[in-house]
Order: sequence, then C-alpha cells, then structure tokens
Amino acid sequence: MIDPSLLGGALTGRMSFRPGHAPRAAPLPPGRHGLSFAEGREAVLVVPDDLPVDAPLPLLVMFHGAGGEANRVLPHLVAHARARRFLLLAPQSMYPTWDIVIGGHGPDLERLDAALSRVAEHFPIDPARLAFAGFSDGGSYALSMGLTNGDVASHVIGLSAGFMNAFTQMGTPRVFLAHGRSDSQLPIETSAHVNARRLLESGYDLTLQPFDGDHVIVPWAVGRAVEFFLGPA
Repeated sequence: MIDPSLLGGALTGRMSFRPGHAPRAAPLPPGRHGLSFAEGREAVLVVPDDLPVDAPLPLLVMFHGAGGEANRVLPHLVAHARARRFLLLAPQSMYPTWDIVIGGHGPDLERLDAALSRVAEHFPIDPARLAFAGFSDGGSYALSMGLTNGDVASHVIGLSAGFMNAFTQMGTPRVFLAHGRSDSQLPIETSAHVNARRLLESGYDLTLQPFDGDHVIVPWAVGRAVEFFLGPA
C-alpha cells in the first residue's frame, strides 16, 4: 500500500495553505476584489461591510458548476455574506470545469492555494469556520477537496454534487449535502445517496437535505447551508 505522505500534493490533492497565520498587509476595503494569476481567470473575493477587526473571520469558498463562473454562484451567497459578515471567495476553474473532474489535480489546486494565501495576507482566517462549498461539478470539487483537506476545511457543502474523489482523507470536517429529488442531470439515487452512505460509513458528521426540484440552487437550501456553517442567525 502506498503511503499518501510520500506522494506530492499534485497527485493527492493536498493543499499547502493553512489558516491561522497573522495577516501581513492591511485589510482590503469592503466590496468585490479580483485576485489575478499569471494565467487563467481571476478569483473573486467579496468583503462585507463592518467586519470585526480584532477576531478571526469565517471564510466560505464557493466553487461554480461546469461551464460556469464566479458571477453565476456569487449572487446566491452575497446577501448571506453581508448579513452574517463572512468573507466569500469564488475561485474560477482554469478549464470549462475543475481539474479533478477532467482527470486529476493540477492548476486549480495551485490557484486555490494561491488565492487562499492571498486572502490570509489581509485577513485573519478562523480555522474553525472555513467552508468549501460548490454546486454541481463545483460541489464534487468541494467534497473532494474538503475531505482530502479536512485539516483545512472545517465544513464542506455540496449543492447537487455528483461525486467525491478523495485519495486520502484528513481531518473531520462536517458535511452538508442538498440535492433535488428530481435532478435530471445527477440523479439523487446515484449521487447524493451514494455519497451520503460513504460519508456515514466513514464516520463523518453529515446533514442530508433533499428538496423537491431539479438540478438547481434553491435559496432556502442555501440558507440552511449557511446556518449549518455558522449556526442560526
């Protein structure tokens, strides 16, 4: 059996970023900020008004679906970020979908590491409130990266996620799955139910939230996911 610690992060999906370090630069002002890279689309960081300046901050990382972009998923969460005052980061895949869906960890892993490190340069990140979330292929990416890096992500949120691919599992993040009972793209029986069984068999703290609907993001389910992440408002 191969020891995962002997393999590089590019193979296993392990991240180098770790929260908890003191910021080295001034906080970014409230609003939307683009975090650019040498190549590929920028990540988007939303900074709400009136963030506390003397305490670690919650951060939710939201991954878009296949063929999507940050602008398609951010509207579902910006109001929550402003109301609950958490940082909201939306990376964007290098290719039409996330690298792990295409064939293995690569540029998206590297860019996620870089984006998180850049956020941490300006804000203290609370290690106990760092969520990986996503819709569809982004949900699969959130599950895969969150379980592989459960010592980084405290919470994992999969909205209509298809699969999870975790070569090695670290930490014990809490997991929330929401899925439409009539999902025509990723049927609940072959995705959420399968993922739920695997998670429960592995001992994860799981919340499964089915809803009546197809392959969509449902506002009230997003609200439940935010409560799962931060507790009741």
